[in-house]
Order: sequence, then C-alpha cells, then structure tokens
Amino acid sequence: MEILHVESVWKIVIRSLLKKRLRKAFVSCGFTALRFFFLPQYRALLFPKRIPVSLADHPVDSRIPFNPRRVNIYLDFVAFWIRIVGFLFAHYGKNRTKPAFEFVRSIEKLYVFAAEVYRKNFSTTRRPRYLKGIRFFLIHMADPHLMCIPSLHVMIAIRVYTAFRQILVSMNDQNRYAAELESVKRQALNITQAILYVKQHSVNCVSAAMYAMSRFDPDLFPPEEAEIFVKGLFSRGGGFPEKDAVKEEDIPEIRGHIAGLYRRFVEQGKNAGHWTEPLLDFLGSLPRVGERGH
Repeated sequence: MEILHVESVWKIVIRSLLKKRLRKAFVSCGFTALRFFFLPQYRALLFPKRIPVSLADHPVDSRIPFNPRRVNIYLDFVAFWIRIVGFLFAHYGKNRTKPAFEFVRSIEKLYVFAAEVYRKNFSTTRRPRYLKGIRFFLIHMADPHLMCIPSLHVMIAIRVYTAFRQILVSMNDQNRYAAELESVKRQALNITQAILYVKQHSVNCVSAAMYAMSRFDPDLFPPEEAEIFVKGLFSRGGGFPEKDAVKEEDIPEIRGHIAGLYRRFVEQGKNAGHWTEPLLDFLGSLPRVGERGH
C-alpha cells in the first residue's frame, strides 16, 4: 500500500545524508537504535538472567489469528517514518530541514525513552516458530524478541501520525493535506494491527506503548486521542482482505482490553514517582521466563 506520494525510501535516505543537519540526525538515530534496542538484547542472550524477562501474553491474543501475510505491513514501520521526511522534501522546499530534523530526532528519542523500561525488565511473547519466507527468517534471526513492553513499533507508528499532523498544523496545511494525513493515520493503525497478526506483540504491549506515548508527548497523544486510536483498530475498510482477519464479534473484546489496560496505566501514573512505574509494576506481576512451567 502506498502511503504518501513520495520518491523511494532509499532516495529519501540518500538525499537526507547529503544534508549536513539531516545526516547528523539520521546517523545519530541509527546508533541510538543499536545502543538502546539491539545491543542490550544480544547482550542478554550472551549473559542471561541479569535482567528479568516477563511473559507479556494475554488470553485475548488468541482472538487474533496468526496471519503471516501481514508481515510486509509490520516491516514497514521504518520506511513509514522515513516517508514523512520525503513528504517534507517534496512539499516544503527550504522550510523542510527544521521540521524534518526535529521529526527524526523525536523518533530517536523514543528509543531512549522506552529503554527506561527495558533496562530494568525485559519482556517477550510466545510467537510461532514460523520460518517460511526470507522475511520471517530474518525477523527471528535479527530480533531477540526481549523488548515487547512497551512496543517500540506502536510507539513509532503513533509518533509518525501525530507528529505529521502537528507539522501540517504548523504549516497551516491540515486541510490541504487532509487525505494524506488520513492515509498516514490509517497506516499507523495497520502497523499496530500487523504486529498482533504476526504475533510479534501482545495486546498488552499495545496498551503499554499507548501509555508511553501519552507520557512522552501528552499534547500530541492525550487520553482522548488514545481512545480514538483504539476505536480505529480492526475497523473494516482498511484496504486489506478480510480473510484470516479478526472476527467481528471479537473486536469489542480486543479493543476493550487494550483501552482498559491503557486507562489503568494512566491512572496509576498520576501518582507515580516516575512514568515507568506502572509498566514495571505490571511486568513484575507477570510470569517470568525460567519460572516453573515457563
């Protein structure tokens, strides 16, 4: 599915690297992802049991069928935010550099923000040992799958559409590009659904990611926006076939759990000394990898 009419992702990256300020932002973002997301997980594989690992699955996950055909949508999350930079290149000329730089920096900051939870408690889910096709093989090889709560995929998806909307408002172009904004938001929802369909995350991970985003930038993702986001999940008419999709009768239960757990985190966070406390308390209540029966 084409999201925004821009040049290829590789061309956007190359053009960005030719601009000193954007090059610095892109390179820094890449190193931060390695430092705070990939390296700690591989270190945990080499030196296990230093950080506890909680099992984040929930019974509601069984209502969502495994659908490997959604893997391309799941893997789109990096290209998704890069295309926003391409849109700024295409539509805003000399005015593009500052918002593009700030946008890329905000994506980088998400890795650091989420790591405040990861460094104290890892989390994982039971994902199928499905290795058909190069994409799933690479996922299982490259992703140790120890940073599920909060889901960075969902955090990035939410940041992309909310920041894109903010940029359009700052340019007084929210009406001019209303269709593009709707397309970007729809893809954020599609990516969130896809991580559940390919079993990379649990519904609990989505609630945690939404809570994290409400604390990361309360103005862009307040509880009211979170409620709207949940209502958009698994809505029909997203441009994808309904075969192997969530059953209509199961959608209210899935949405209800995600929204309910999100509200719980928000309420607990009001009296917490640090924004991570509700998530760490929740992780502490879950079964641990290595415990009897797990």
